Amino acid sequence: MSKESRCSVKICGITSNHDAQLAADASADYIGVLVDVAVSERTRSAAEASEIAKSSPIPPVILLYNRTTSDIQEIVSQVQPFAVQLLGQEPPQQVEELKRTVTCQLWKSVYLPAGRPENVDMPTVRAEMQAYRDAGADFLLFDSVDLSGEKPRYGGTGKTCDWNVAAELIAESPLPVFFAGGIRPENVKAAIETIRPHGIDLCSGVEASKGIKDPQKLEQLMEQIAQAD
Repeated sequence: MSKESRCSVKICGITSNHDAQLAADASADYIGVLVDVAVSERTRSAAEASEIAKSSPIPPVILLYNRTTSDIQEIVSQVQPFAVQLLGQEPPQQVEELKRTVTCQLWKSVYLPAGRPENVDMPTVRAEMQAYRDAGADFLLFDSVDLSGEKPRYGGTGKTCDWNVAAELIAESPLPVFFAGGIRPENVKAAIETIRPHGIDLCSGVEASKGIKDPQKLEQLMEQIAQAD
């Protein structure tokens, strides 16, 4: 199956040039590098992200969490990524401002609560998707927010939201959507066939240990994606 006809793949939480190369060797489409995201064990400094981005054979996406517009502009000019993914509660106004001032693509995470469908406020999510599109975002990413702890954990939870809800929202989305949250080689084919996203995005599902990618899991993942209808 050609890259054009299959679901796009972003391998996130890349922490080294070696793992960026592994993702590329497996035929992934993008790598994701977290930059100064304090809550993640996989985070890198802007200087480290810049090194990984420079050496990566496939387009690098940097992930930032609730940063000021000037911070984002500065990191983008230092790292020169293909895209910046805003992971936090950045408002559409900030996306609009960035659209005018940065040359890379803008991707925005939208969070669906992990677990049951009644947890999801559909009208709010629909309005959010439309607002980010109007502000100039290029892609949306659906990820799970885990509300079971004392503090909400946004992304990187390994937990899944309700797939049927995700499928309904993706079918209506004004922008192409990457789907994340609990995806691994064992469930990726079913996820693609149920949800029909533009792309999938995963991190822990292809790791040997935290922050270290597993070449065999990457290979299994890509084999399963190639088999999805």
